[in-house]
Amino acid sequence: MKKKILASLLLSTILVSQGAVLSTVKANSTDDKIAAQDNKINELTAQQADAQKQVDAIQKQVSAIQTEQEKLQAENERLQVESKQLEGEITELSKNIVARNTSLENQARSAQTNGAATSYINTIINSKSITEAISRVAAMSEIVSANNKMLAQQKEDKKAIAEKQVANNEAINTVIANQQTLADDAQVLTTKQAELKVAELNLAAEKATAEGEKANLLEQKAAAEAEARAAAEAEAAYKAQQASQRQTLAASANTSFVSQVQATSTSSSSDTEESSYTPTPTVSKPRPTYNTSASTYPVGQCTWGAKTLCPWAGDFWGNGGQWATSAAAAGFRTGSTPQVGAIICWNDGGYGHVAVVTAVESATRIQVSEANYDGSGTQPIGNYRGWFNPHASRGSVSYIYPN
Repeated sequence: MKKKILASLLLSTILVSQGAVLSTVKANSTDDKIAAQDNKINELTAQQADAQKQVDAIQKQVSAIQTEQEKLQAENERLQVESKQLEGEITELSKNIVARNTSLENQARSAQTNGAATSYINTIINSKSITEAISRVAAMSEIVSANNKMLAQQKEDKKAIAEKQVANNEAINTVIANQQTLADDAQVLTTKQAELKVAELNLAAEKATAEGEKANLLEQKAAAEAEARAAAEAEAAYKAQQASQRQTLAASANTSFVSQVQATSTSSSSDTEESSYTPTPTVSKPRPTYNTSASTYPVGQCTWGAKTLCPWAGDFWGNGGQWATSAAAAGFRTGSTPQVGAIICWNDGGYGHVAVVTAVESATRIQVSEANYDGSGTQPIGNYRGWFNPHASRGSVSYIYPN
């Protein structure tokens, strides 16, 4: 009987011991799974935080570029209004200067022909009385005083037009430089926005819990990454194109008016014959000496091309549509007859255009060398049109002559 009781106690002890072991194993396995899940959640949270930092950083770059673009655009609008106002003031001053030049030249010519000093003496001698002589002397004094005032005003207006031309040119150059910066920033902005889309989709994929939704987001992310690569490639291609254009322009800046005339197109059958068109001969006059560099004008623009080929042109004559007015104020002859070596100006009410005449067959058939011919962007100097009618486009036409 004692043996049976002892056996039962031993068996109970074994069963209890085994149950305790099984309970311990089960508890440990559940805790491990909870800990593993906690680790997974912590890792996911850390990944989300990193992805959010990337999104925030790219968004900051995008916002900075957009802010700079808005600032440059506002500055361009202000400068264009300022340039338009200066253009009107320059035109008015030029008209006054040209009118006074004509009046002063006529007076000087009359004085040389009639002998001013002798005329003044005869006027006094032929007076019938002292009172009449005094009156005549007073009248002549008033004429001399008026001439002196005219000369003083002429000097002031020439100083004013020079200052306004410099300010106008600075405004034009700044607008064009800002436009180039805007174009460059647009390329960078496209790339950054594509990168932002990748980062945002990456963040959304990390936050997704359903496997199907995450797979869909990962597919979108792959597509966004492809777009980002394409945007980066487009930006690289744009920069390469800009570098190539700068090299082409650097080579173009070494050309000369003589080489452009020698390269003039002769493709038309009638062009091989000697032209009977002869411009009206003129008398040479001394002109101001200007800087022979085209650096005062934006590289690649029509004004830069004309200044490169014609160093005698002024340094601060504004947009192409303003050149004829500025040249007249500086004492250059302007007119409507084409002449090889003259600068042709088109005034369309906007920026206008200038080129250099390299061949003339008639008033409606000429050839020119020019930069930025079609206004599509930076272009080297060249003959892009062959023979053409200058009156067929771009508004009114006038010419500036070198002598």
